[in-house]
Amino acid sequence: MSAQPAPVDPPKWVANGMRFRYGPFGMRDGATRGVALAHDYLLVLRGAERVFDAMADCWPDAPISTLLYDQEATRGRFAGHEVHTSYLQRLGVRQHGFRRLMPFYPRAVEKLHIPDAEVVISSSSAFAHGLRAPGDASHICYCHSPFRYVWHERQRAIDELPDWSLPLGERLLDRVRHWDYEASRRVTHYIANSELTRQRIADFYDRDSSVIHPPVAVDRFTPSTDHDDYFLVVCELVRHKNVYVALGAAEKAGVPIKVVGTGPDEYWLRRDYPNAEFLGRVSDEELARVYERARAFVMPAIEEFGIVAAEAHAAGRPVLAAGAGGALEILVEGQTGVFAEPHNVDAFAEAMREVDWEAFDPTVIRARAEEFSVPTFQQRLREEVDRVLGNNVEPLPGTAEVQAVGSSNSFPDVRRSASAL
Repeated sequence: MSAQPAPVDPPKWVANGMRFRYGPFGMRDGATRGVALAHDYLLVLRGAERVFDAMADCWPDAPISTLLYDQEATRGRFAGHEVHTSYLQRLGVRQHGFRRLMPFYPRAVEKLHIPDAEVVISSSSAFAHGLRAPGDASHICYCHSPFRYVWHERQRAIDELPDWSLPLGERLLDRVRHWDYEASRRVTHYIANSELTRQRIADFYDRDSSVIHPPVAVDRFTPSTDHDDYFLVVCELVRHKNVYVALGAAEKAGVPIKVVGTGPDEYWLRRDYPNAEFLGRVSDEELARVYERARAFVMPAIEEFGIVAAEAHAAGRPVLAAGAGGALEILVEGQTGVFAEPHNVDAFAEAMREVDWEAFDPTVIRARAEEFSVPTFQQRLREEVDRVLGNNVEPLPGTAEVQAVGSSNSFPDVRRSASAL
């Protein structure tokens, strides 16, 4: 008998984008329809991507749809899922260049392939909530934040544009904002990651939402009473993270500070604060060690939640945070950290200098972090999905009439315009 030919792997490339078949796909218990998952773009493994990783583990057989995907940069975390990408994937854009494609994301996400499902669960801080769910499927969106650059940080985005591009840039932000509002009408139910995000969903979309705090992998960290003298910042080095507040405060207080992360503001932060130690990107193991050895963690930005503060707590370290936003839902002042006036370098410097950081008990701090554990998050998420599918959610209010100011047809199609990038 002649040898049988070796089986051929399924193709990775399909029409309307790409499909990465790195693992089996199928619904459990013989069901023909189930859960489909979606995320804005999977190009790194940071806060939002780690949250989505925990979401994906709730439904290990569910397919994933995303605008852009980099398996290596996400460390193979989603390799067990069937991953569908948009046609933008063909451009080969990765983390350092994905922002240039913003004009094309609204059209691309509306055309993104979503496999047949009873419910689509998206994870969105920008565009994923604008997907079009198949047929009569429900769409539940876990919202990290409404798209900041067209809502609460629109002026910051405009301020960063070159003068020659201001008229075009402002028109683009307006169009994306109109699209974003229209997209919110298609979502069955929103889950906010914090009370601040819940308020913004109400203010910007006129929608109610439930709140489930994001998860922290507390088991990655080991609290210790033995630490060094440095303060620590962990974030992407972009303007809205207010890293200059922490670095300026450390300079005034005369204390050492380390920064983990990279980003477009790294050059001028290094230039303006030469005494700070910039560590760049580090492995998960090194990050845990840097957390555990810090005197205290500093979170100068007003975050929607602030998962890095919860990670610092998991390592047993107290946190100095801007007294607004998600930090109010994480820190217990006087027990796990202290607050300082947002944007106030002097207030942060005074706290660095005057607070007795040795008085905080790592055991108490760690216990606070365990309230945000991955199993707790997953249980609450599954319960909320069951609640929504059980029709225990109020329907979308009809009081706010949609004004179709910017339909998706007003956005450029990258298949015609990629050469202009």
